[in-house]
Amino acid sequence: MKNKLYILTLILGLILLSCASQKTTIPQKEALTSGSNDTIKIANKDLEYEVIIIDPGFNMWLNSMAYPRGFYTQSYLENKNRLYINEWNNRFLQPQRYSRNLYEMTIDYDPNIDYGYEVNYLIYNYMIYFQNNYRQKLWGHVPLR
Repeated sequence: MKNKLYILTLILGLILLSCASQKTTIPQKEALTSGSNDTIKIANKDLEYEVIIIDPGFNMWLNSMAYPRGFYTQSYLENKNRLYINEWNNRFLQPQRYSRNLYEMTIDYDPNIDYGYEVNYLIYNYMIYFQNNYRQKLWGHVPLR
């Protein structure tokens, strides 16, 4: 199991400072960068949030296996992300049952905030990649890609 720790380096975080109960919209000032170490980062400094995905193979999988942007609607992605992230966080809270090597941190995802299509697209695809690559089933049917 410890061997997976160096294979799986996952940092998926959302830092949110909005506590509004209404659904808010994030401006389209998101910066998307992809590094050579298979790191994907989405950041919006105005709203002080960022998503960083570091996992060997994810960037290549995203470019070769994921359905293209626009294939799913944003509401579909938001609904799936809510289900997957709820289960992810439940597993994080049960370290005696689920490996900390796989579920290293909680994901702060507020369904009342409109993160935009790109953020939801990347989170959804990471969840599909994670489930297929590490043979986990977070919720429902997991598409094989």
